[in-house]
Amino acid sequence: MIKKSTLERIIGDDLSDMWNALRPEEKRIVTDNFKYEQYKKNQIIYAEKETPENLYCLLDGKVKLYKSGIGDRVQILRLYRPVQYFGYRAYFALEPYVSTAAAFEPSVIGIIPMKIVEDLVRQNNDLAMFFIHELSRNLGGADTKIINLTQKHIRGRLAESLLLLADNYGYEDDDSTLKIYMSREDLANLSNMTTSNAIRTLMSFVNEKLILVDGRRIKIINEPQLRKISKFG
Repeated sequence: MIKKSTLERIIGDDLSDMWNALRPEEKRIVTDNFKYEQYKKNQIIYAEKETPENLYCLLDGKVKLYKSGIGDRVQILRLYRPVQYFGYRAYFALEPYVSTAAAFEPSVIGIIPMKIVEDLVRQNNDLAMFFIHELSRNLGGADTKIINLTQKHIRGRLAESLLLLADNYGYEDDDSTLKIYMSREDLANLSNMTTSNAIRTLMSFVNEKLILVDGRRIKIINEPQLRKISKFG
């Protein structure tokens, strides 16, 4: 059993942006209702049409948010990195989840009941503003993604996805290998294209000496040109 003082320190470090908005008594409430959960690779965290009950904060690992469309074709909507919050929008919207969240790799997630969060938001303006900012940033990102997926050609969409992965997760120690290893199917689902198109476009980028590919490891060797392709679609 983790001591309360130790748990408060852990939460304060991992959830510092939200934690700093809380008053001392509110911090005690969060600590009393906070828990960690470990998720295996591909394990579902919550599923589409389920009733939202918790605020989730990714502490370690990677999480993907996706939705199944026509013909069960999957679209990856968002990728989360530590420390990002998710799972709360549907609760505030008074609706079931419209997408599914799953661990992209073994992950550790902090969980707080949304009823607790709602009670705190109602009495703490700073915390309310924190969630308004979070929702606003997510909405802006969603607007940009819609434009990218609907107006860019295949090459532009794949270049955009590779740069998103670089910006989100960074590089290995060699400063060029993406710190996330995606299957061709996941990369296609992120880029709104078929798996075969993702494979062909990756090979095109390899031939143009923009990237190197070794299994699921992708090394970006000409980032400026990739950004140019992404920008002009």
